[in-house]
Amino acid sequence: MRFRFVHCHGSGNDFPLIDARGVALSDETWASVARALADREACVGGDGLLLLCDGAGEAAFAMRMFNSDGSEAETCLNGLRCVARAGFEALGIDEAVVGLKASVATAARAGEVAPGVYGVRETAGPASLDTAAWPIAGVERLVEARVPGLDSARLFTAVAMPNPHLVTFVETVDEAELVRTGEACQVAAWMPNRANVSFVEVRSAGLFVRTFERGVGLTDSCGSAMAASTYAACLTGRALWNRELVVFNRGGLVRAQAGEDAMVTITGNATWEYAGEVDVDLDTEVASGLIVTERFPDEIAAWERVRG
Repeated sequence: MRFRFVHCHGSGNDFPLIDARGVALSDETWASVARALADREACVGGDGLLLLCDGAGEAAFAMRMFNSDGSEAETCLNGLRCVARAGFEALGIDEAVVGLKASVATAARAGEVAPGVYGVRETAGPASLDTAAWPIAGVERLVEARVPGLDSARLFTAVAMPNPHLVTFVETVDEAELVRTGEACQVAAWMPNRANVSFVEVRSAGLFVRTFERGVGLTDSCGSAMAASTYAACLTGRALWNRELVVFNRGGLVRAQAGEDAMVTITGNATWEYAGEVDVDLDTEVASGLIVTERFPDEIAAWERVRG
């Protein structure tokens, strides 16, 4: 099959994005497309696959996100900003309710995050502390506590955004330890739906978040992890409710704030890198025949200035 797509990123979290409105493919087929297009050893590459889908009810349009391993995430807030931009441009609007896998979010054009950087403001939630719904066996709530069954002395806060996150605050991120912890959470029988794991440094300028993402691995950016970390920071007294702070990651930054109503608002970029067409062999899950139809060097350069 041949697909048109835009390669884009939100805070360095990069994806091919397909306008899938009116396209009837099975979940298994989309999972195969995701594995083919997100393969960084092939011609496209990314942290996963984003789909702009038809809306229903109050939602003007919807988003689906498949990880690079083909699993489907409940949400992806960096990806949501990119899908929102595609939806805004397709429908000629500048704000919308967006359907997610198991919930909805609101998104609005936010003006430029920085000169030349397309900005989107998104609000998602409510964040949930009900770990019985993940589930984590034998645990109903986890705030600044050890995770039963996990070989780590660190204290974690478990937050669903609505995808599951384990957040711990550290003096300095130890990436080797993060990877070990993240990998353990991918295979734990006591947590069958797995979890994203974030190590978070509290800095004078805000939060620095490093994440091992379920279905992806160690990633330069994860929007829902930044949202979960912001909420956990407020919940544990490390940040103030309803006060915007800067959240950094390897891919860049966003501005985030959490409310006591458990809603989290993030303002960040939705950057187009290039548009293209590509063939996907669904049997072998291999992408080939990439043709780049348009490039966006000004947007790329504008974001690089933000990253410094």
